[in-house]
Amino acid sequence: MTKRITRRILVLVVLAAAGVGTALAVGGPILKVSHNSRLGAIVVDAKGMTLYHLTSERGKVACTGTCASFWPPVLWAGKGKPALGAGLNAAKLGTIKRPNGTLQVTYNKFPLYRYTQDKKAGQTNGEGVDDSPGTWYAVSTAGAIVKGASGPSGASGASGATTTEDNTTTTDSTTTGRGY
Repeated sequence: MTKRITRRILVLVVLAAAGVGTALAVGGPILKVSHNSRLGAIVVDAKGMTLYHLTSERGKVACTGTCASFWPPVLWAGKGKPALGAGLNAAKLGTIKRPNGTLQVTYNKFPLYRYTQDKKAGQTNGEGVDDSPGTWYAVSTAGAIVKGASGPSGASGASGATTTEDNTTTTDSTTTGRGY
């Protein structure tokens, strides 16, 4: 009888260890929600960095080369769909193939990018930056572009507090211009 109990405990321990390994391999959500005082509820990456969409992109990727060095795409190399934080709609999550063959994360079919001039979580310096052939905007949790107030050069010039999903608060800094 003790051998039977020992085997069952061993099986449970092995199954539990396998489950923990899977959870660690998957990691946390790739996209989360941030509440910005100026823009409302927006989509951010796992580190709380604001994610943007170029208005000229719908259904295909146009930001490559130099553009992608200033606006790094959110890439997905995992299996299946990435994990989402609370407040985001899994039906809006997807990927699109970039010209180089990598997969870029989309939300409501909007390819997502970070902005290199956002140096810390909560900053929205890319909001309203005009880059021919389109303009960059944050993406709302509803899956729409957010057209917040823009500064004189087309970049986010306003400053506001942001509270992220994990209840940390940061303050936006002011940046103008394209950054390249």
